[in-house]
Amino acid sequence: MKKILILGASIYQVPLIKTAKRMGLYTIVASIPGEYPGFAFADKVYYINTTDKEAILKAAVDEQIDGICTTGTDVAVATIGYVCSRMGLAGVTERSALLATDKALMKEAFREGGVSASRFVRASSLEAVRAAADAIGFPVVVKQVDSSGSRGITIVQTPDGLAQAYKDALARSRRDYVLVEEMLTGHEIGVDGMVQGGKLIFLAPHEKFVYRSPKTTIPAGHGFPYRNTQAALDEIALQMQRAVTALGLDNCTVNADVFVRGEEVFIIEMGGRTGATCIPELISLYYGFDFYEKILQNALGCPVDLTPERPGAPCMAKLLMSPVNGIITAIDEEGLDRLRSGGVTVALDFPVGHAVEAMENGTTRIGHVVTAAEQESQLDDILSRVYSCIYVDGSSLEELWNE
Repeated sequence: MKKILILGASIYQVPLIKTAKRMGLYTIVASIPGEYPGFAFADKVYYINTTDKEAILKAAVDEQIDGICTTGTDVAVATIGYVCSRMGLAGVTERSALLATDKALMKEAFREGGVSASRFVRASSLEAVRAAADAIGFPVVVKQVDSSGSRGITIVQTPDGLAQAYKDALARSRRDYVLVEEMLTGHEIGVDGMVQGGKLIFLAPHEKFVYRSPKTTIPAGHGFPYRNTQAALDEIALQMQRAVTALGLDNCTVNADVFVRGEEVFIIEMGGRTGATCIPELISLYYGFDFYEKILQNALGCPVDLTPERPGAPCMAKLLMSPVNGIITAIDEEGLDRLRSGGVTVALDFPVGHAVEAMENGTTRIGHVVTAAEQESQLDDILSRVYSCIYVDGSSLEELWNE
C-alpha cells in the first residue's frame, strides 16, 4: 500500500484526505493540534506544525512515504519542497517552493524570466515603502510576502495609508520585508493547472468572484468556463508557462491570480499548489474527472490523464461568510435540504453553537455553495436562500448582510 503524507487538516484538506482514503492510500496527516476536521479521516496523525521542515522530514522518512502534498494553502509548500528534495519524491523542489511562497522573490524571478507582471519594489523599512510608492505611483498594493488568502494585503490610495499597511504586512510575516506593487487594472481571473516535466499539461482559467472591502479584495468564489478571444487565451497560456519556467515548478499543481486587459495578460502571483475556494470541486464538475485524484496521482509520480470526460457545463461556487462575529444559533436544515435536492451542493463548516468570525480574509469562511449556473446572479440568488437558512445570534445571515 502506497503512503501519502498530506500537510494540513483544515476544511480545505478534508476532500484531499477523503479521496486518498478512497484510492486505497495509507493516508498520513500532519498539522498542529486543534479543532481540525481532517484528523478524523486519517490513518495516522502527526501533530506537527507544517512549517517545521525538519520534524515533517523526520516523520516522512520514518514512514517511508511515497508522496507528499497539500491543497488550498501556501503555508506548507516550502516544507513539501524541502521533503521532496531530500527524499527524491515527485513534487516541487526546495528552491522552487521558496520562490513560489515569497512574493518578492517570485516577482524577481518573473522579471528575470520575462513574465508579464506588475512593477514592484521589495522594501525593508517604512522609508523604503514610501520611496517605492512614490516611484510606482498611487494607488499601490502593500503585501505580506509569505501569506495566502488575501492576508496582509492592503490597497493604499494615498501616502497617509502607507504606515498602517506596512505594519499590517509585517504583523504575521516571518520576513523582515514587504512587497510594494503597482495596482493593475483589468479583469481579474484565476488560472489553475498541472505541471509535469516542467510543462503545463493542464490549464484551467476561470472567472474569479471577490468580496470587496475598503482595504483589499477577498476571494469569494469562481466560475467555469472563462470566455475570451483565442488570442487572449493563448497569451494566458504563454504567460503561465513562462511563470512556471521562471519559478522552476515541476510535478505539481499551480494556482495563479491573473489580470487580463484586452489581450494583455499580467501574472500577479503563482502558487505551487491548487487554489482554494472550491476550485478542485469546480474543475471536477466542469471537466468530469476527480481533480483531487489527479493531485494525488501527480504527487505520487504517476502519469496523469487529464482528458475531459464530458463536455463542460457552466458551474460556479462561492464561499459562505458572515458580516459579524457571533454564534450560530440555528440552521434551517429543511430549507438547505430543499436546495440540495435541486442539485445544489451546500457545505457548512460549523454546527449550531459554534462561533463564527466576521469576514476578514479567505480563511474566515463558514461554508460553501457549488451549483450549475450560467450567470453570477443565479448563484447569488441561491446564496441568498442559503443565507436565509443560517442564523447568527438570532438573525439570519441574509438579514445581517442586508443591514
